[in-house]
Amino acid sequence: MPVSFQSLVDDTTKQRCKTVGRVHPHLEVKVVDEAGNIVPAGKQGALCTRGYSVMKGYWNDPDRTRDSIKDGWMFTGDLAVIDAEGYCSITGRVKDMIIRGGENIYPGEIEEFLFTHPMVSEVQVFGMPDEKLGEEVCAWAVAKPRVQLSADGLKSFCTGQIALFKIPRHIRIVDTVPMTITGKPQKFVMRDQMVALLAT
Repeated sequence: MPVSFQSLVDDTTKQRCKTVGRVHPHLEVKVVDEAGNIVPAGKQGALCTRGYSVMKGYWNDPDRTRDSIKDGWMFTGDLAVIDAEGYCSITGRVKDMIIRGGENIYPGEIEEFLFTHPMVSEVQVFGMPDEKLGEEVCAWAVAKPRVQLSADGLKSFCTGQIALFKIPRHIRIVDTVPMTITGKPQKFVMRDQMVALLAT
């Protein structure tokens, strides 16, 4: 994604650490729902950007260009929220969204909740294929040192605190989660491993 936002030195600590700042001059951004309509401030949607920084297209790849750039707007693939003051928070990736029985579930929201568990040091949430519902919610969690964390304990922690359809059906307690060399979690690797594990 082209650089579209930036925080300033006189922004608050929260604005500098929790957001990517406000839009650059001479650029346009919008957050849209699945139908392409602009959502109100404070509501999550897909982030789009338009202006001098957006490329004309992918080299020799008209299909990918057509999927990513429409009427000059680049669909970044990010989920975002822009607040009333214009500060943008990146909340996830569109491709990571889980669709369970017609409900849109955002892994970042569940991860943020599970991080409040006093025994959790790392957690990743992703979708698993499900014949009946299309996808089911799965979580991998890493325990803090010298504590005993259980899948049943995490499920109990969720009960009554988040919507029932958001509670992970499958929870695995692991020592580490697979990462790229740049430190990004590899959810596709976790998904493939869970599919194989549940098939045995």
